[in-house]
Amino acid sequence: MARSARSSTMRLLYTLCSSSLRPQAQSSTAGLLAGSFQLRHFSAGSAAALRLKEEKEAWWKESLQKLRNIGISAHIDSGKTTLTERVLYYTGRIHEIHEVRGRDGVGAKMDSMDLEREKGITIQSAATYCSWKDYQVNIIDTPGHVDFTIEVERALRVLDGAVLVLCSVGGVQSQSITVDRQMRRYEVPRLAFINKLDRMGADPWKVLNQARSKLRHHSAAVQVPIGLEDDFKGLVDLVNMKAHYFHGSSGEKIVIEDIPADIETLALEKRRELIEAVSEVDDKLAEAFLSDEPIPPIELEGAIRRATIARKFVPVFMGSAFKNKGVQPLLDGVLSYLPCPTEVSNYALDQTKNEEKVMLSGSPAGPLVALAFKLEEGRFGQLTYLRIYEGVVKKGDFIVNVNTGKKVKIPRLVRMHSNEMEDIQQAHAGQIVAVFGVDCASGITFTDGSVRYTMTSMSVPEPVMSLAVSAVSKDSGGNFSKALNRFQKEDPTFRVGLDPESGQTIISGMGELHLDIYVERMRREYKVDATVGKPRVNFRETITQRAEFDYLHKKQSGGQGQYGRVIGYVEPLPPGSPTKFEFQNMLVGQAIPSNFVPAIEKGFKEAANSGSLIGHPVENIRIVLNDGAAHTVDSSELAFKLAAIYAFRQCYAAAKPVILEPVMLVELKAPTEFQGTVTGDINKRKGMIVGNDQEGDDCVITAHVPLNNMFGYSTSLRSMTQGKGEFTMEYLQHAQVSQDVQMQLVNTYKASKGVE
Repeated sequence: MARSARSSTMRLLYTLCSSSLRPQAQSSTAGLLAGSFQLRHFSAGSAAALRLKEEKEAWWKESLQKLRNIGISAHIDSGKTTLTERVLYYTGRIHEIHEVRGRDGVGAKMDSMDLEREKGITIQSAATYCSWKDYQVNIIDTPGHVDFTIEVERALRVLDGAVLVLCSVGGVQSQSITVDRQMRRYEVPRLAFINKLDRMGADPWKVLNQARSKLRHHSAAVQVPIGLEDDFKGLVDLVNMKAHYFHGSSGEKIVIEDIPADIETLALEKRRELIEAVSEVDDKLAEAFLSDEPIPPIELEGAIRRATIARKFVPVFMGSAFKNKGVQPLLDGVLSYLPCPTEVSNYALDQTKNEEKVMLSGSPAGPLVALAFKLEEGRFGQLTYLRIYEGVVKKGDFIVNVNTGKKVKIPRLVRMHSNEMEDIQQAHAGQIVAVFGVDCASGITFTDGSVRYTMTSMSVPEPVMSLAVSAVSKDSGGNFSKALNRFQKEDPTFRVGLDPESGQTIISGMGELHLDIYVERMRREYKVDATVGKPRVNFRETITQRAEFDYLHKKQSGGQGQYGRVIGYVEPLPPGSPTKFEFQNMLVGQAIPSNFVPAIEKGFKEAANSGSLIGHPVENIRIVLNDGAAHTVDSSELAFKLAAIYAFRQCYAAAKPVILEPVMLVELKAPTEFQGTVTGDINKRKGMIVGNDQEGDDCVITAHVPLNNMFGYSTSLRSMTQGKGEFTMEYLQHAQVSQDVQMQLVNTYKASKGVE
């Protein structure tokens, strides 16, 4: 009853409303119809745009999935360049094979420098690209000599994956450990390739165990060799359980057969070992393994890929690059197990937010972010290698150098093949290309101007060591300065300056070896013979207490004289101050006209460039000016500048100055049996040991050692540890020297001044 009454009331209300609103209702109905028509049109348009966007995304996703950026690194003479030569041959990039030290004298394709071909070693990283089974592979062949580790670090910085080549006879050598450490630092997923199985004494299982113990690799073989040394015929693929033989003059014909009966048991045992190793780090495979199900090849391949990309597993391949065996399966492994650019997390540092970490999407749709990781002086000017992390770059585009804020146009975009090039119109995220006509230093980030990201921190460590260099012949002066300018651009840690006293050119860098290489390169690449002075340490001076100054500079010699008086004090800055020199103007009134104050500051700055103890710059000093006097006619900027210089010298001795020397953080790695000898030697060098850890059979010692006592250390460490020890050294801080060292340095400086 109540419901019927409510419904009749509702009907009555509806009739009243509809009659009063009918004219408007008709017009609004028409509006609604029109709106729905527009909406349909709009939704159709947006759907088309969405579809277009999806298609575009699908295109770049597919193209990025079929892209690999890999590096080939190893100990010297493990066969990296030979392996790259074979890769290029099988992928059709070159049509004949030349050996590194071949009799034909051509040399390997990737060794493009004359010095490299002559010595049979790789000095610079060479970049090339090739395609294998519809995949694009960018390869960077890196040096193996410890002297060129900056090249390896730069290459690893821009790679998504790497192949670590190990020699089946030499095994894991010292530089293999260094390279592997660098790969860990840059979080690069890797495959291992045991090369030279055709050599006498080849033992891949020994090398695999060494990789597990020395490199701490969680690894297992994905192949088993069929025969070794002279009997090396082919390989068994443990994932698909098939035997691969390599026929033809250059091993280009692969014949796949069943596994020979004599090694079937070994292959089954090694496959089980591989599954066990992978299932330890992959839950999906572990389930199948624990339930004792047969594991199909596709599942095993997927598990190896997941574990490798997560850097929890290192698959080990085998072969002999020189004998053309095992290279094609390694290429398949690169495609199957190493990540594509979208599967790797790349971070940039946002300069607008105090170097906050920003994750890059890695898509061509984002803003352009590219890193200039290598420079080369080519026939057509500077060639800059770029790794594009995000966005697209086209020929003729304007890009912005984040460090300087300058806009640069790209006149020519090329894809590199060792020292030959191929012009391209555009490149997108994930690719490695080279550009001409872009003047920049190494390690610079380029963007399209919409963001201020850098791929590496912009803070460059201060050089800690200097050498005086000069060209032997006067004629080579032009080439000498050209070489120094180029090296400065290539390497941000290498600096060039002029000694104001002797007029010599001073080169500064991060250590003895660092500077020696540049002197050698100058001789090789620019034909400049340079004489090198004794290494010098960059000492500093500072003051330890407050001292007053009151100096009147007065000179009258006919005509306008000089008059300036400055009064104030100097004091040390508190520890941890952001600046090393501070000038405070505390003048009250017009004792000194304000236009002379900048000249006074300039005078003090100039005086602080050379302390009176040993002539090195003075740091951590605050100068306060609180009074003075001026003459209406005789006062000038020069007079006040000279007054400031003499005032500083007058009060400097009263401020109890001390000498600061660079102290290095030294990390040593040597077998445990040499621990006592190495520790004793560090104590002898006035080092302070701050850490001592055990890492397998090695001891790792961390110490703070004055740089002045570290000269020639690499030679003495090698002799103490039978060549098994290695060390890294980086600048830590400037610390006060002991009283006896200070006396010695001051006396040496005075003696040299007396001789002059």
